Amino acid sequence: MNEWRLDASEAAAFGRVAVIMGGRSAEREISLRSGAEVLRGLQAAGVDAFAVDLAADGRDPVAQLLQADFDRAFLILHGRGGEDGTIQGLLEMMHKPYTGSGVCASALGMDKLRCKLLWQGAGLPTPAFAVLDEGADLGAVEARLGYPIMVKPAHEGSSIGMSKVRTRAELEAAFAQATAYDSSVIAEQWVDGPEFTVAVLGHETLPVIRLETPHDFYDFTAKYEAADTAYHFRTALSPEQTESLQQLVQQAFKIAGCHGWGRVDVMMDANGQFQLLEVNTAPGMTDHSLVPMAAREAGISFSQLVVEILRTTGERE
Repeated sequence: MNEWRLDASEAAAFGRVAVIMGGRSAEREISLRSGAEVLRGLQAAGVDAFAVDLAADGRDPVAQLLQADFDRAFLILHGRGGEDGTIQGLLEMMHKPYTGSGVCASALGMDKLRCKLLWQGAGLPTPAFAVLDEGADLGAVEARLGYPIMVKPAHEGSSIGMSKVRTRAELEAAFAQATAYDSSVIAEQWVDGPEFTVAVLGHETLPVIRLETPHDFYDFTAKYEAADTAYHFRTALSPEQTESLQQLVQQAFKIAGCHGWGRVDVMMDANGQFQLLEVNTAPGMTDHSLVPMAAREAGISFSQLVVEILRTTGERE
């Protein structure tokens, strides 16, 4: 049982906190799991927090928020409608402080294509890619990227709708599958190397995690259900490589305009160069999630973590 608690006056300073979870996206169930953990952590720390299951039972989410009595929000919505700047814009209009990135950065983080274009334009490394649409020349995509190729919806998280493909037939099938989730689809050059994830908390990075899975890639099952996914804090990186990775993550986070907390996913290519995959502006907070795992490694309990995230709302007030 976590015995860490805030001083009563510190807890009272936050006022009444709405933990906003659920929503209508394909990641609704993960959001509810994350939200339940966040709510428990805040309440254990002495914060006056309560749950708002957004759009539950078909309710109007705007009306829900307008009717709710709260002083600030802990946003733990995943996916479109909650992680893409939409709710952030509403909360801005309501003059309610909230956790995480603002409208623009949230929209960028949710849009893998435009985030990659931004990083590319800023000179940061990210795997080569192509946009897939009905008129796409798949032969040109194959020639440019080579196989394997990662196909992904541009506006989904939790690896939903993503596929690793090795043939034209698989590419066509993966494109069809991805379009079931999103009209914007990208094909990304496969990076054959280790995958790392780095959480950002405030102005600091948490310990680097190297991910290892027997799956083709770190997919939905590997993230939330599998018992055979390995998370290594002994990353096999040198101190210099670790520092370089952390600096790259901070750059990527800052250039995207992100705030408060988040997570950046990175691959190392065959030449030992780091390649940015994506930024998550409202990462998972379930029992399988990476940010709480990295926090524990840094000696930060879950309750301390969610309170530290909540504290970043004051930086925008």
